[in-house]
Amino acid sequence: MSLATAIVPPPKRSRLSRLWRWMKSDPRAVLSIAYLAMLVIVSVMAPVIAPYSPTEQDVSSLLLPPDGAHWLGTDDLGRDVLSRLIWGAPNSLYASLLAVSVAIVLGVPIGLLIGFIGGWLDDAVSRFVDALLSFPPIVLAIAVTGALGIGLTNAMLSVGIVFAPVLARLVRAQTLVVKNALYVDAARGFGASTFHIIVRHIVPNAIQPVIVQITLMLAIALLAEASLSFLALGVQPPAASWGGMLARAYNYIEVAPEQMYAPGFAILLTALAFNALGESMRVALDPTMKRR
Repeated sequence: MSLATAIVPPPKRSRLSRLWRWMKSDPRAVLSIAYLAMLVIVSVMAPVIAPYSPTEQDVSSLLLPPDGAHWLGTDDLGRDVLSRLIWGAPNSLYASLLAVSVAIVLGVPIGLLIGFIGGWLDDAVSRFVDALLSFPPIVLAIAVTGALGIGLTNAMLSVGIVFAPVLARLVRAQTLVVKNALYVDAARGFGASTFHIIVRHIVPNAIQPVIVQITLMLAIALLAEASLSFLALGVQPPAASWGGMLARAYNYIEVAPEQMYAPGFAILLTALAFNALGESMRVALDPTMKRR
């Protein structure tokens, strides 16, 4: 009995369990997840925890410095900066998730298709993707936003369209590697359908770098939303957004420079959290880096 027990291999851990175990041992991942979880809670509880209305104006309290009544001061219209910062969080998270979701829906299927089929379709779509990537991303996003119309949703749709070629190229490269593996040839030999091979073999083995890229894209989408809102192409007044707050504070940088600190640090910390999470996941999913 003891010999039989000794030779029984331990149960294999799933990829998600191994990933979670590694991320728990990485302080960057723990801090990033804790910060992003707090940001989600703040976004959901914004109507409850915000001390003032984000759109309520008070002409008697213009550009006040931080005090007991307004912890982060007031802006040029007398609105509480802390309340607008809290209400800007859901807009920023929504913008990032929408842009990356659009990129996933458009880029991943295209990358799988052209990578698996190859031939003239691969050449034609790859040349089109290369042409899109030759444009500066923010310029292309502004052009698409101008075509779709001004607004947060249209702005993030344009950012997602700009991100899609990046994911398509990454998924195509991974598909080209995986489709020539021996287990894929074995699946074909047993008569597996193309759909079964893609879903059962290609996607699970090609998705790891895509997951890391998605976390990095969340940070880039956040910065893109801030940039477009700064240019008045994203969230429209009087709604609160971190980029819009920076745009208004920039006009009074010499009079009240502290107006830029709160939205600037919010954008910085959130982007750093997404980047740190992506870096931690990259290390966790790459066995060679994990050994180092």
